[in-house]
Amino acid sequence: MANSPAHPQSTTSRRRWVLLALLGLVALTWLLYPSKPLEQPQVLYRDPAPIRCPKTVPVRNVAVIGAGSAGASAAYYLRKFQAPCQPINITIYERNGYVGGRSTTVNAYDNPNYPVELGASIFVKVNDNLVTAAEAFGLPIQSMTVSLKNDRPEVLGVWDGEGFVFTQSDGSNSYGNIAKLLWKYGMSPVYTQNLMKKTVGSFLKMYEAPYFPFTSLSKTAYDLDLLPATAVTGQQYLESNGISEHFGHDIIQASTRVNYAQNLDQIHGLETMVCMATDGAMSIEGGNWHIFDGMIKSSGATLFLNSSATSISKDVSTGKYFIKTTSPEPLYPAQDLPSSSSGIAYDTVIIASPLQFSNISFSPPLSTAVPPIPYVSLHVTLFTSPYTLSPSYFNNPSTMPTTILTTTTPLSSRASINDTITPASTNSKHPLFFSISTLRTLYPPPKDSHLPLGVESICGDRSPAEQEYLYKIFSPHPLSRSQIEAMLAAPAPEEDPHLNAITWLHRKTWDSYPYLPPRLSFDDNIKLDWNEKGEKWDGDGVWYTSGIESFISTMETSSLMGMNVAKLVVEGWGREEE
Repeated sequence: MANSPAHPQSTTSRRRWVLLALLGLVALTWLLYPSKPLEQPQVLYRDPAPIRCPKTVPVRNVAVIGAGSAGASAAYYLRKFQAPCQPINITIYERNGYVGGRSTTVNAYDNPNYPVELGASIFVKVNDNLVTAAEAFGLPIQSMTVSLKNDRPEVLGVWDGEGFVFTQSDGSNSYGNIAKLLWKYGMSPVYTQNLMKKTVGSFLKMYEAPYFPFTSLSKTAYDLDLLPATAVTGQQYLESNGISEHFGHDIIQASTRVNYAQNLDQIHGLETMVCMATDGAMSIEGGNWHIFDGMIKSSGATLFLNSSATSISKDVSTGKYFIKTTSPEPLYPAQDLPSSSSGIAYDTVIIASPLQFSNISFSPPLSTAVPPIPYVSLHVTLFTSPYTLSPSYFNNPSTMPTTILTTTTPLSSRASINDTITPASTNSKHPLFFSISTLRTLYPPPKDSHLPLGVESICGDRSPAEQEYLYKIFSPHPLSRSQIEAMLAAPAPEEDPHLNAITWLHRKTWDSYPYLPPRLSFDDNIKLDWNEKGEKWDGDGVWYTSGIESFISTMETSSLMGMNVAKLVVEGWGREEE
């Protein structure tokens, strides 16, 4: 009898088995005999030759004036960039009683368990210096989610003085929210995202060679093709890139107002794009100032708080800079520094705060005038209340937002920023504030006076219904207590004369960030040396970080400038040794 043909299923199974066997053999061969790149000789590890330093190397004494983002970063990166044979002593003078500059906290209810950001509240994923430092110091990073009592959903709304032009539920990247944006604004959200990535991507090259370190902001902005964004208003920049006026007014302007207290027709296009780079927003548990405190500690600097530099004088014969200060005892151990009746001697001075606020006298006078920076005066109001925001105050929306940003009155009104910031009655069509945020819920101080304030075991025994809401308001003018109470869903005072709708209140006025109008050139005063010119500066002298404020004003860019100055200083010292 003739042989019958093989069964098709049997043939398929056999082929599958053979294929699997071959794949297994390839995988085993790869594991046992890993391939090596061709034409790359094997390199054996050798211990690096020991560095032999000269027996006598002069110590460089550096003074940093300001312990905010720029000053802390300058100290931190001086130590990181330090040459192996170059000893450095770093001293930091801070006029305030805390580290962090515009990044600082206060305690709700005066309870240290409840720190609240009073200034710079968040940073984002592309902020490389801040993110890297936070991770290096092991600081607990927290996302910007809000925990509210009764499981209330977090809702963002944009208010124009008449109604909410846009609302968004918790989860900004949810499909529903994205669909809602596209339905209302067409492709403008997509165009904005692409434009932001392109513009911010160009800026991020400032961290890398050949642009880093930079000696001129104006030249670097030109080289990176950022002037088309800085030369026009945000409104013009969006229009030239096909983004609708409607989307700009409702969404992007709400962002420029909450971040910089400026409308789209005032702020330049680059900072407008920075406002939209919100991916991965985060903060440090307990306060973002912990990043800068970590930088200072890591640098080994001597830190003086409540200490202002009053004068800087140059000894022409020695090239030393003598600083007089109002210095108490240092917070961290002090270095042994040369001093005289003229002050304490330094080789290098880094002024890491706006010169106009320092009141430092210079002898001889600076040869280059440093222009003052026009700052926005921002009023911050923190308060707690058992009451939610009032739907009736905001014309009874179907869903009451927990965080409210603002834009100008409707497009047809063409209100200017001066219209929107004029104090008015609570029923004014002009928003009285730039933003109001429900930050979280807290337990108020216990009514029993013998119980310690804010002890967690006590909170654990208390009902969630006892919690109160913690709010933050940014506004162009101070808001009265009655104006704040009108925004809350509390009984009218005539209904309850003993009503205490606001249980804790804290106010702060900041010179928060500069006005950022369109411009083609920036403050290039990075080195303030007397009569010193040229690209290749030496490391000694007087340096300045705040010129970057007119370009981009964030915690991260201040840190970038501190890092930039540190690199220029160390490279300058290296050239002196050549």
